[in-house]
Amino acid sequence: MEPIKPLDQIIRLSGKTAIVTGGARGIGFGIASRLAEAGANVVVADLNLAQASQATSTLSQKGWNSKAIAVNVANEEDVIKMVNETVSIFGSIDILVNNAGIFPSVPIANMTAADFDKVISVNLKGVFLCTKYASAQMIKQGMGGRIINITSIDALHPSSVGLAHYDASKHGVWGFTKNSALELAPHKIWVNAIAPGGIATPGVEEVQRSVPAPGVDMSKMVEAFLAKIPMHRMGEPDEIGKVALFLASDMASYMTGSQIVVDGGALLA
Repeated sequence: MEPIKPLDQIIRLSGKTAIVTGGARGIGFGIASRLAEAGANVVVADLNLAQASQATSTLSQKGWNSKAIAVNVANEEDVIKMVNETVSIFGSIDILVNNAGIFPSVPIANMTAADFDKVISVNLKGVFLCTKYASAQMIKQGMGGRIINITSIDALHPSSVGLAHYDASKHGVWGFTKNSALELAPHKIWVNAIAPGGIATPGVEEVQRSVPAPGVDMSKMVEAFLAKIPMHRMGEPDEIGKVALFLASDMASYMTGSQIVVDGGALLA
């Protein structure tokens, strides 16, 4: 039996390198900030390079190591380039956070095949591609690793009409999390998921302000969702960041194939 490490050592990520997809803002930036604060080199990988660069600038001002990389997680060449660039800059990949995702709201009756394909491509195929290439690097290093997939409470229970494609993708990520945890365990790569409830992010605000699809009343949807949360508030990105730090650190040393729900009690309703 190994001696119990002091708490400050358990939570430290010094010498580790983390990739956070969709890390430029919202939940992704909340996660990137906590991992960087704990000492990890953090790659903010995002479709929007300008926003990613702004995020890394904010982290750098606090004295933390970070690098912005442009990536479309649904594009295999982009993902391979992201992995290679990360290793070239920091020398390793120890933590992968699959956070990039989209959530356009449209009822099935109005949903096109292209709408469905796009959500599945980013939210589910993107997780597969990033896991495939990052885990291959982790295996090559022989030092184990951590993969954290951001699902949603919609991976367990639908939150509103209009998200059938999103819910399908998130159920898929939860299934993928469990199976990849099984496959990667012999390499000491632990794979877990976080299922956020309603989190106050720029992306959520933009969806609320956007012109809704026919048959979707955004204000009523938000009102109904908030009414179901026992804590009576939306979560903050840092509240997901703290749980991601837990899973990335030795605090979660005996966890793989698990999903942590962080929803203010929303699923209780």
